[in-house]
Amino acid sequence: MSATVSFKVPAPHGPRDVTVSYARVGRGEPLVLLHGIGHHRQAWDPVVDILATEREVIAVDLPGFGASPGLPEGLAYDLPGTNAVLGALFEALELDRPHIAGNSLGGLLALELGREKLVRSVTAFSPAGFWTEAERRYAFTVLLAMRGIAQRLPLPLVRRLSRTAAGRAALTSTIYAHPGRRAPEAVVAETLALVAATGFEATLRAGATVRFTDNLPGLPVTVAWGSRDRLLVRRQGVRAKQLIPHARLVRLPGCGHCPMSDDPALVARVILDGSRERS
Repeated sequence: MSATVSFKVPAPHGPRDVTVSYARVGRGEPLVLLHGIGHHRQAWDPVVDILATEREVIAVDLPGFGASPGLPEGLAYDLPGTNAVLGALFEALELDRPHIAGNSLGGLLALELGREKLVRSVTAFSPAGFWTEAERRYAFTVLLAMRGIAQRLPLPLVRRLSRTAAGRAALTSTIYAHPGRRAPEAVVAETLALVAATGFEATLRAGATVRFTDNLPGLPVTVAWGSRDRLLVRRQGVRAKQLIPHARLVRLPGCGHCPMSDDPALVARVILDGSRERS
């Protein structure tokens, strides 16, 4: 069920109130799902029902994205700030070291939470932070262009485009290998979410100098990369494996940057295997 929770987060000039929107379903060990920049928790909808057969699934709208309000003054969208917010969220929802899976920005955040020992396993799909400077600039340029186009498109045109496979490809082929598999209403909703993402620019600015360089010893880690990822190219997965040698590196054949709708069964299996292994 969809819900919101409000909680206090420590800040340099005193605690700040943060509100987060989330959906919680299923039974079993808790599993938190984190989306990418400009997206919303509904990106995980294709896999939630599968995951909920074995896990209590908590899909989160990150602050400033989806239905979650932006961060208050005094809290930054950088990694330390977001770590503090997510750690406080876990406490508010009474989650004791949940499993976590994330995509893109969410994958980087999942790894960061693993570094902070706040989770019991990490599954990261095309996580940010394993790029070269040229690859980062390319990805940021594409993301800014996607947001700019979405902001300029009138809503009636977005709805019209969403009704055909070709139109859905025009709107979302950068992140999906099979955009035609997205439901028209899902494409409209995620285009609107990209337009309304109040945390977009601040998150992008904070990511300009980010590199993930930690090993995460003793923590089950899975890194998965779509073979048709057009935003963060799959050689970045090889770098992730070099930095985290014990990680399980999984190739996702025929999947794009956001593989959840490209191959829901495969994505769900990767998450469940990763959160079951050595858990």
